[in-house]
Amino acid sequence: MIFIQRLKKSFGDNKVLKGIDLEIEKGQVVVLIGPSGSGKTTFLRCLNVLEVPDEGKIAIGGQTMDFSKKVHPKAIAEFRRLTGMVFQGYNLFPHMTSLGNVMEGPVTVKKESREEAAAKAEYFLAKVGLGDKLEAYPFQLSGGQQQRVGIARALAMEPNVMLFDEPTSALDPELVGDVLKVMKDLAEEGMTMIVVTHEMRFAREVADKVIFMDGGVIVESGAPDKLFTKPEKERTKQFLSMIQ
Repeated sequence: MIFIQRLKKSFGDNKVLKGIDLEIEKGQVVVLIGPSGSGKTTFLRCLNVLEVPDEGKIAIGGQTMDFSKKVHPKAIAEFRRLTGMVFQGYNLFPHMTSLGNVMEGPVTVKKESREEAAAKAEYFLAKVGLGDKLEAYPFQLSGGQQQRVGIARALAMEPNVMLFDEPTSALDPELVGDVLKVMKDLAEEGMTMIVVTHEMRFAREVADKVIFMDGGVIVESGAPDKLFTKPEKERTKQFLSMIQ
């Protein structure tokens, strides 16, 4: 499903990604962990081409982007449709209802009819447990509900892969569970997911593979039971000892 080769990204003199190689199978849930500044968010943003990598290749679902050559903006826009991104902040349009927020992408980007997009938006809002909040505006929703609208909005674009960038870090603790439940349900349905999170319990319970990043490289990766209980690299052991 996803093939990443020699992915590099710098901001000025700061080399944030120093050559990432990774393969992810269809239906896998991959969780990225690591200290702040390790490159996790930049990696996700490169997969979504919100940040254009300096070098490397990304292939998703048979489509490949080679960043060793100049990439046309139209090609980036097409490639971006393959991934749905859920951010740390909710980024909802404040002047639109839940229904309007979820409809916007299918109507403006995919040129779907408003009737078709509305039906799809209702379906995905019900899927994330917000079937009774179709006409609610963001200010009328809790943080957890807003984040679930954000998940529905990404799903409505029918992506091959869902990318989650610390989706619960801005939430009050009692609201985290609702968002994680939606993500667990998606995983059980076979959605391919890459998740940056500090929720280690989620990583243990849901991930097929956990990747520990530090200093812009993948230090170690493996099944959660192995990586959390018997890490091989000293840096991984040091990090886990601080958070467990």
